[in-house]
Amino acid sequence: MEGYLALMIPIVALMIPIVAIWTKHQQRLAEMQIGATAEQTAEKAAQYASHIQRLEDRVQVLERIVTDGGYNVAAQIEALRDTRRVDEGAGVPLGIEKKERV
Repeated sequence: MEGYLALMIPIVALMIPIVAIWTKHQQRLAEMQIGATAEQTAEKAAQYASHIQRLEDRVQVLERIVTDGGYNVAAQIEALRDTRRVDEGAGVPLGIEKKERV
């Protein structure tokens, strides 16, 4: 039993600094990971803020189009299409009688 105790005392004495060094290393690794995560989070937040700003700008443009009376643009385009169909001289006529291929 004395031999066992005599062997354990130096081993424990050597293990204490090793454990201290290992825990300090683990702490530094954790701090580095936290720093990297914070940096990535800040970068993502900046990207999201930029994206949100672009979307808000687009929504403002759409709101301006709708409120400035430009909402009936589709109706005006359809009206232009209808007048083209009415015009006889519009476009190049196909020789359907001659069974011309397009």
